[in-house]
Amino acid sequence: MSERTVSCGVILLDPNGRVLLAHATDTTHWDIPKGQGEEGESPCDAALRELREETGIALAPERLKDLGRFPYRRDKDLHLFAARVAEGEVDLAQCVCTSMFPSRKDGSMIPEMDAFRWAAPLELPQYASKSLTRLFETALSLTDLHGSLQGRP
Repeated sequence: MSERTVSCGVILLDPNGRVLLAHATDTTHWDIPKGQGEEGESPCDAALRELREETGIALAPERLKDLGRFPYRRDKDLHLFAARVAEGEVDLAQCVCTSMFPSRKDGSMIPEMDAFRWAAPLELPQYASKSLTRLFETALSLTDLHGSLQGRP
């Protein structure tokens, strides 16, 4: 059996319990900022780097709550962290993705993520991939997570 890959990501919640989603360029779905760690990088550092590269948002490591590892797809697990931002702390208009990849259309370098939005838990099925929606519906309740982050910076 081949080894499962692990993507590290941040579930960023606003004061209303909505989750930050980034639109994956050239696809129909939205996702949380996540990606594979680099050699020698801790899961926390990988998650923070992916958040910074895919959204431009930089958080201090102590703001993250380690949620652990979750089965995501047949070949992939997610090591997830959560954080809550204060009202007005994140301006989606200022978010920018610096992580680039070649376009399937013409090979030109384009950002991995090209739009950003806050989504309420009930809105997830209309935006997120089936895998991400299933994770939040079965293993990781955003409503419960929001409650557990109350009072955290």
